[in-house]
Amino acid sequence: MSGGGVGPVEPEGDTRVQDTDAAPGPRRAILPQWSPRRRRTAAGTLVTVAVLAGGASLYLTRPRPEPPPEPPFPSQVTAFAYLDMQVRGLRGTARTFEFTVQAFVESGPPVTVLHISQPYGGLSLTSAPAVPFGVKSGSPRKITVTAEVTECGKVPRNAGLPFLDVTLRNTRAKEVHSFILGARYAQDLSRALQVACSNEFR
Repeated sequence: MSGGGVGPVEPEGDTRVQDTDAAPGPRRAILPQWSPRRRRTAAGTLVTVAVLAGGASLYLTRPRPEPPPEPPFPSQVTAFAYLDMQVRGLRGTARTFEFTVQAFVESGPPVTVLHISQPYGGLSLTSAPAVPFGVKSGSPRKITVTAEVTECGKVPRNAGLPFLDVTLRNTRAKEVHSFILGARYAQDLSRALQVACSNEFR
């Protein structure tokens, strides 16, 4: 042996103790190997879902349209015009006369005339056409009203400001409205009442 000292022989390779009981490290996930056709289908599906989601978001956040305006009240668009009057004389024990009016609806949905009356207790009215009847916008309707004086003590000798009480209805509301038919109607009505109740008024 030479004089130089020989140290301990080093073992070859890794000298670290191998722990055979240690848990294995994380493994990489194995992705499925999709065919090009399947990848294109999946991509198309994702695009479709994204488009639908975007459309739903736009629909939910879109500005709300203004609701349509409500139709007018029937009394706001309906008018009655006085035409003429005829005294028919006596019929049995009731004194009768007729007058005609024309009903107009300026705009909006049709208006139904449900009832026609007046404020005097001794005077009753019927109409032709009989109520209820409709009046359309732009189509005036002529109405003949027959008045019967049943009690002269309950009608005025001079009708100063007579009017018709008319019950109207359309899609908005039902209303009772008083229509003043003007000075000529007041004069003709006073004359008709005086003829019908001539004996009573003397």
